[in-house]
Amino acid sequence: MAGTATVQGQGTRVGFYATTCRRAESIVRATVQSHFTSDSSIAPGLLRMHFHDCFVNGCDASILIDGANTEKTAGPNLLLRGYDVIADAKTQLEAECPGVVSCADILALAARDSVVLTKGLTWPVPTGRRDGRVSLASDTSNLPGFTDSVDVQKQKFAAFGLNAQDLVTLVGGHTIGTTACQFFRYRLYNFTTTGNGADPSINPSFVSQLQTLCPQNGDGSRRIALDTGSQNSFDSSFFANLRSGQGILESDQKLWTDATTRTFVQRFLGVRGLAGLTFGVEFGRSMVKMSNIGVKTGTTGEIRRVCSAIN
Repeated sequence: MAGTATVQGQGTRVGFYATTCRRAESIVRATVQSHFTSDSSIAPGLLRMHFHDCFVNGCDASILIDGANTEKTAGPNLLLRGYDVIADAKTQLEAECPGVVSCADILALAARDSVVLTKGLTWPVPTGRRDGRVSLASDTSNLPGFTDSVDVQKQKFAAFGLNAQDLVTLVGGHTIGTTACQFFRYRLYNFTTTGNGADPSINPSFVSQLQTLCPQNGDGSRRIALDTGSQNSFDSSFFANLRSGQGILESDQKLWTDATTRTFVQRFLGVRGLAGLTFGVEFGRSMVKMSNIGVKTGTTGEIRRVCSAIN
């Protein structure tokens, strides 16, 4: 088939389903919109899911596969949400164009649609990915972690062809959504480098606010906004919070304390004397780069009929 050969040679492309499933993108968009209307927290959930999928075996929807010891069961993925949205979109796409649209493409499109629904800029999403068949919890060790140093974060991103600017830009996705107290509470009490005090990189006036929200022996699963004051809007305020010492995750705040990444944060904030960067535009560019990590196209992979099961 000529079409298959083209895909194999070029990888993904914008408008891949223009003739085979004309309404593919609009069906995904409408599905995400429907779920978002009843629960806006689904937007950051879908964005994170795409990210966590791409960093393990490439963007191949392996995160969606059910079973013992699959990626879904690994620690970093236990709190991911949005599986029902992907399943809903897949059901509708199978009714419209059976066996045509991959689960991996649904994830990539849903991530973009989630950003748009939270007032972010849109971008054209190249499609044509196929779904992988391997999903192992043990493969999730290369996912960025909340205690990672900037050097470790840069190494993990560089392994996939993503540079320091991509790192800062994509972590900026934390402008929407929440995290649990259990992932940062250690910064508020008995932080290792300072004995009994809080992490010195946190603004002192912010420490008491966080201690009220996350008491030392309180509920570790309580959810706290990653972008204080703007958790539902896809904007650059996340970077302003880093500058103010109000980054929630240790790995996020380090983007400001480390000189090699601070420059990019400053450029997103329009600091005088530096070439400015527009967060919404750069985010779309970095997402396209990330969404092409290890993609399966042409004759590799498969098109799953149910996203949670291997055909």
